[in-house]
Amino acid sequence: MIERFLTPQALFYVRSHGPVPDLPANHRIEVSGRGMASRFFSVQELKSTFATRTVTAVLQCAGNRRTDLQQVANTSGDPWDVGAIGNAEWTGVRLADVLDAVGAPDASELFVAFTGADEVDVEGEEALFGVSIAMSKAREPDVLLAWAMNGEPLTPEHGAPLRMVVPGYAGVRSAKWLTRIEVRETPSEAPIQAHDYKLFPAAVTSDTVDWSQGLTINAMPLNAAICSPGAGESLAAGEVRIEGYAIAYDRRISRIEVSVNGGRDWQQATFADDPETRWGWRRWILDATLAKGRQHLVARAFDETGQGQPERPDTMWNFAGYLCTAWHHVHVLVE
Repeated sequence: MIERFLTPQALFYVRSHGPVPDLPANHRIEVSGRGMASRFFSVQELKSTFATRTVTAVLQCAGNRRTDLQQVANTSGDPWDVGAIGNAEWTGVRLADVLDAVGAPDASELFVAFTGADEVDVEGEEALFGVSIAMSKAREPDVLLAWAMNGEPLTPEHGAPLRMVVPGYAGVRSAKWLTRIEVRETPSEAPIQAHDYKLFPAAVTSDTVDWSQGLTINAMPLNAAICSPGAGESLAAGEVRIEGYAIAYDRRISRIEVSVNGGRDWQQATFADDPETRWGWRRWILDATLAKGRQHLVARAFDETGQGQPERPDTMWNFAGYLCTAWHHVHVLVE
């Protein structure tokens, strides 16, 4: 059940790739790159130098709903159900403003890399957390260096004192515990960028993978999930409220459809009375009548282009278990 449009910081999912570093409040980040002199900024210096901006955006792990893919075949990574996602207001300064202040070139062929203070082990290769995005994405006005979440200072597990927030992209691109921003001619060479968070055809395995041939996961796809009732829950027969979320990132959700008989018949859900935001989720509700017995609930979303979720999880299965966007199925017992 999603009780609030904004996910409280204390309930927001936590995904870290190494131990949580302990950085002081006056910690400073370095901004540097090709043809640029290095400059350093603390949170206070960012606040006093640049305009503050607040953006409502979902962050979602690329492995959200990995348990559904594991019904097709074994995957690597944490066995997330539908909870590796949250919606929050992020406050900070535009990355574009910082890049302009240090004289970074505005060239579409360049990349902006982020380094965190956390140490990461990727298949035995240890290095500081490092990822990158294209310059064109970096200069979007909603990409932030953020120090607050829902009006509260970031807590250590969410990246204090400063993190990136890259709306619309997989959560891995929103580096926490930021230490350095670098303008580069090539993507980050850090292991988490070069040897993880990539998509491959279903025939590729962890033994045969060529990481240079993978598709880097950036923009996240259309998705919807049932949050209540939960899988295996026992319910009383009669009217039951079914609730969940849908996300399309930079596109409107046109409708949510729910089936209470395994996908044979569909009913249209209604949206919760939430503000429509460019990067936020849409909460939805359906009051349905359930008869006694084992019932099979299914949810699917459609965006404003008419695109819907694929029916089967095996259409996008890959060994890492990323980007499960198939129809979401929940089985419940009605007594």
